[in-house]
Order: sequence, then C-alpha cells, then structure tokens
Amino acid sequence: MATKEIKVQRFSLTSSKGFDDVVATFEAGIGHPDMGSFSKNIAASKTFAEVERIVQEATGPSELMEFTRMDLGKVLQKRNGAQARRSLRFVVGNPVTMSAMVQYVPDGGSYAPVTILIDERADGVHLSYDRMVSFLATYGSSEALKVAHDLDTKVETLLAAAAGAAR
Repeated sequence: MATKEIKVQRFSLTSSKGFDDVVATFEAGIGHPDMGSFSKNIAASKTFAEVERIVQEATGPSELMEFTRMDLGKVLQKRNGAQARRSLRFVVGNPVTMSAMVQYVPDGGSYAPVTILIDERADGVHLSYDRMVSFLATYGSSEALKVAHDLDTKVETLLAAAAGAAR
C-alpha cells in the first residue's frame, strides 16, 4: 500500500455580481453536450483525430465542456429552508486535454475532469477551483505540468470572466 501526500492550491475569486449573472456567464463559456450522444460518438470514433473533432464540437469558447453539475443549494434548502444560499458544483473538462496529461501521469485521471464551485455567500459569489498543476506537481512530469498549466489558465480565465474580474 502506498500513500502520496499532495498539496493543493485553491484558486478563488469573489464576485459582487449576482449569482444568476455569474452562473449565466460561466455557462456561456462552456459546452453542454448531450453526454449520452457524446459518449456514443467517442466510442464509435476510429481515430484520435475523430475524437479531437467530437470534443471540439462539444466544448464552448473556453475549450471546456460540462460533464455534470450538482445543485448543492437544493440540498441546503431542504436543511435550512428557502433562505439557504445557492451553490452549484460543476464538473468540467476536455477529454483531449485529460488524455494529454494522463499519458504522462496516469494518476492524473483521478483529477480530471475538474470541479468548480460557484457558491453564494454573505460577502458575494465565490468561484473556486483546485489547480491541476498542484495535483500533478508531485509526479515530476514536465510534459504533464505544461498541459496542466494550460488547463489552469483556461479555467481561471473563465472564472475571472464569470466573476467580472480582470485577469
């Protein structure tokens, strides 16, 4: 049995924009494919070039796509009533990017796609993301770290745009 300690860097922004505005801007930046069709198309593809085309068609301007979302706020409302804060957890990514990291660091598949939290709090709307570079740094692959850095830049640029912050 092996255990590896990983130090994670959390990127966070707080926006003064409303929750709905932040989420709408975020959603406009990512693709929203029908995951059933997407999975079937990937499975039926014959070449990596086909996979790249399918993924490109599924992603948004950020080159990221939504895999799933969890409405944490709905559960909080059941616990705390209608006044509970809104909170959404998005799982987003790009399978081509993931494959570029995983070919160098197989454990990278544990971290991709990534999780983004958009959470309404008393001081504003918080957007949070754990940097892929921090997950992969311990593995020592410069090739995987380059891909991870590019992914971090895409995610952080998307979050900054959603928050209305300069990046």
